[in-house]
Amino acid sequence: MDMLSVMQDAGTKCLDRLSQDGGSLYLQVKRALLTCIESRVWLPGDQLPSETLIAGQLGVSIGTLRRAVDELVQEQVLVRRQGKGTFVALHSRDRYLFQFFRVEAREERFGAGIPSDSEYPEVECVSFERQRADEAAADALRLRTGDPVFVIQNRLSLKRRAVVLDHIVISATLFKGLNEKRFLERSSTIYNFYQTEFGITVLHARERARAVLASREAIRRLGVAPGTPLIEVQRLAHSFGERPVEWRTSLIYTQQHDYVSDVSAPR
Repeated sequence: MDMLSVMQDAGTKCLDRLSQDGGSLYLQVKRALLTCIESRVWLPGDQLPSETLIAGQLGVSIGTLRRAVDELVQEQVLVRRQGKGTFVALHSRDRYLFQFFRVEAREERFGAGIPSDSEYPEVECVSFERQRADEAAADALRLRTGDPVFVIQNRLSLKRRAVVLDHIVISATLFKGLNEKRFLERSSTIYNFYQTEFGITVLHARERARAVLASREAIRRLGVAPGTPLIEVQRLAHSFGERPVEWRTSLIYTQQHDYVSDVSAPR
């Protein structure tokens, strides 16, 4: 047996045979797969064991297993690679552009797809501080007021023009061992950094947007005039079990850029 087969076989040991009377069988399968991923038995980028091994361990049909996997692929927890198998999704640069970065130059047209490499934002950390959670941050992240948090400000530029100012709050307890040096020296996106360094996978985010006037901080950091209208987007990012892991407020200068959202068709 080759090494991959040995690893895949070992990977099924986190799976318990399912009860046939415990509710919808494919949802039980889905929960079992999520448990293996959340407990880091299968790491981001890992290939899942074969369908035969997983179905046999759970005592379900291949069809039931595939239905559960299909949903996890749709939710971007898993990814299928033709001719290779199914893998735990890894946060990548392209996924960041496609799923989480929603600002495009106005000359882009509908149907353009993922922005080109030249539109990947240049990210500059302008402040990194350890603070105490205020009431709003504590409420969003399910913390207690006064709990330790990291507060990070990033300025994002497109074609050398500052366009977005991000204010990010994360739990210092959840991201134990994080410091400014580690954050600045990350090799990829912030969500890839969360995932690979801390085992925290951002699965989805809920956002609220409104129009605001530029704050003093935005005037200074984005180089806009007092009274400039901006879009403020508040994003609460969730991991497994709907656990909130990041609260982010983005101020977006839209003189030459738009905020673009991909809306899925109703199920």
